[in-house]
Formats: sequence, structure tokens, C-alpha cells
Amino acid sequence: MRLSLLFAAALTVAAVPALRAQRVAPATPERVALHAARLLDVDSGRMRHDAYVLVEGERIAAIEEGSAPAGARVLELGDVTLLPGLIDVHVHLTSDPTTGTGNYYQDALTLGPMDAAVIAPTLARRTLDAGFTTVRNLGAGDYVDVALRDAIERGQIPGPRILAATVAIGATGGHADDSTGFSPNVRFAGVNGVADGVDAVRARVRENVKHGADVIKFMASAGVLSNEASVGAPQYSQAEMDAIVDEAHRWGKKVAAHAHGAEAIKMAIRAGVDSVEHCSFIDDEGLKLARQRGTWLDFDVYNDDYILSEYAKLGVPQAQIEKEKLVGRTQRENFRRAVQAGEKMAFASDAGVYPHGWNAKQFAKQVEWGMTPLQAIRSATVNAADLLGLSADVGSLAPGHYADIVAVPGDPLADVTVLERVAFVMKGGAVVRGPQQAP
Repeated sequence: MRLSLLFAAALTVAAVPALRAQRVAPATPERVALHAARLLDVDSGRMRHDAYVLVEGERIAAIEEGSAPAGARVLELGDVTLLPGLIDVHVHLTSDPTTGTGNYYQDALTLGPMDAAVIAPTLARRTLDAGFTTVRNLGAGDYVDVALRDAIERGQIPGPRILAATVAIGATGGHADDSTGFSPNVRFAGVNGVADGVDAVRARVRENVKHGADVIKFMASAGVLSNEASVGAPQYSQAEMDAIVDEAHRWGKKVAAHAHGAEAIKMAIRAGVDSVEHCSFIDDEGLKLARQRGTWLDFDVYNDDYILSEYAKLGVPQAQIEKEKLVGRTQRENFRRAVQAGEKMAFASDAGVYPHGWNAKQFAKQVEWGMTPLQAIRSATVNAADLLGLSADVGSLAPGHYADIVAVPGDPLADVTVLERVAFVMKGGAVVRGPQQAP
């Protein structure tokens, strides 16, 4: 066996010069100029007119106004506004209310990770077609989001750039424990993030990192769409939260904390999380702490409408719907307070609670509850890129950034709902929706 391996290795080494000799120099990337009536510079807030975005390969080479770049093939997009590819920092690409059986308990007991893996590429494509070219997937069973991310990166299926959290970490009986509310005789197989105690939560962080996590997500509080009684009580001690954040940061991973309740939010911020998700009952002290610590606050302010309209039809337990009634209005009022306080806020839809591809419906709610259209757009571009640590690559239309570009009809600063009607999507220099050739 040892001699066979050495022989194979020798053949491989001998073949390297021949392989190198056969390589062809890479072709010069085609120069393509996207031409549109308008371009929104999200960094400055300025609307540029008669704009050309020059794309070379997968990156933006230049932005010009009034005349086409020399030697470029021009792709005419017409009376639209160009923006950076949109970013959603809180999605769940392995679930969707429209893809189950329509019965909560039947889904829980008959659908598993293979079903999630089969449907995930469809949900990823819907997200990309809606103009969201980068997402943070905050929780998926059995590392399905890692496999989805990797398949997209290999070019095997279309989808957005994904930062994957793998399984969310949570306490026994809490928001990450799928068996809560079921008979003690019911056991759910597969990977889960349930861990209790400082040593166990550190080990769970390491396990997630080992299996490909880009970010760590944990449940600081109870939640809405789970069967524990509380909607926002802390579910980890301060020591456990501190340990999760310390361990994740040790491995160079940012941390997102699910937290509805005021006390759990403050505990998560004190632990040093990078973002708090939901933020429903945040109080004045929590807002002050977030500003002091530079913590991002990610409010999902659209999905209340969908839950209250549709979830009873899906057989979701009434107790969960009643919890949502406690959250919805208060969360939106606190969103307004956070905007007024000048908090750091990124676009976080929690898509998967409502249908993927509808992500942009949240923009109108953000404007209704206190943001200007530009602030709402910035939450899904420059702000989101900053939170994710990707500002050098995504979130702006600027030379050197990935050519992640969307086009919408009309002027989104005048009517933010046009972001729900994306007409053109380019990701990494490749057109994935809309005209691909010059007329």
C-alpha cells in the first residue's frame, strides 16, 4: 500500500510540468457597461443621471455619466435606477411557509433535513431574483445552509452569497430546542444546537465552526414561533452568553443573538454580540448600551403582518400567534425609537417566516415606522455590508466592488416600494435576471 501511494505520487509530480504546459492564459474579461437613466450612490445619497457602470469580470471597474466607456459592450437598461445588490442579514433559506403540507404538526413530524435540502435551492433562487445578492442565513438544521452556500460558490446552482450560521445554539427547552412542546417520548434526530453550561456552549461554538459556520447565532431569549410559554425571557445566563461570544470571537466569527425581551437584549449586548435580532422589547437602557458598544440592532418589522394573516391557516398553535400579537406593534414602535436614537441598524427580514422573494416588502414598513427611503435602502446596502464585515466587496456601487447590481423601475427615493419590483439582477458580473444582450 505504501509503495503504491508513493508510485501514484511520483506519477502526479511527473505530470505537473505537462499539465502546466497545456494551460492557456486566461482570456481578458469582457468589458460590459450597464446604462440606465439613474444610479443611486448609496454612500453619498446622490442620484446620478445617465449613468454607466463598467464591469470587467466579476468586479466594477468604473462609473461614468453621460458617455459610454470606450471599448465596452453597452447593455441598455432604460428608465430604471441602478443600486447595489441588496443584502438581508437575517434569512432562513431552508424553510418557507409555502413549501410545507399546510399543517404545523404534520410538517414537524414528517419533514426533515432532506426535504429542507431539496427546497433550499429554489428558495435561494427566489431570493436572488428579488435582488438580494448577499444574505446571512441565521440558522439551519444539519448544516444544510453550509452545503447550499458551497454549491452556490462552486457555481453549481444560482443563489446569493451566503454567510451561514449552521445550527442556532440554545438552551434545553428553549427557542432552539425542537422537541419543546412535544411528548417526552418524541425524539428528533439530527444535528441541533442545544447546549447548557459554559463548557457545553463553548464546545457547541467550536462544533459549528468546525462544520463551516461563518457566523454564530444563539438564542438569548425565548421566541415567538416556538412552544415555550414566554416570548422574551432570558434563556441563558450571563456567563453562558459571555462564553459563546468569547469563543466565537476567538475563532474570528461574529455573533448574532436572537432576543425579544429587554433584559435578554441587554445581557447579549453586555456579552459583546455583534448584532441583536428582533429587539422587540428593547428599552431605553438597551438603546443606550447598543450605542455605547456599537451593537447592530436588526428589527424584522414586516413579518407581523404575514404571521397574523396566514399562520392560523397553517395550523400553527394559537399560543404562538398570541405571542406574536404581543410583539408586533411594540416591536415597530421600538424600531421608530431606535431610528430616532441614531442606532446602527441593518436590514433583517427573517424571510422564511414569510415567503422568500418577498424580502423587499420590509422596506415600506421601515419607511412607515420612521426611516427615510434612503435610510431604508442604506440598511440593506452599506449598513448591512458593514455589519457583515464585507464593506470592501459588497454594499456599494464603487470601483473594486463585486458587480452585484440591481435595477428597479422609477425612483426608489420617491417610492420605496419599487424595490419590490426588481427588473434586473447581476451578481459578480453575471446577469441572473433581465436582459443579457445589447438590443
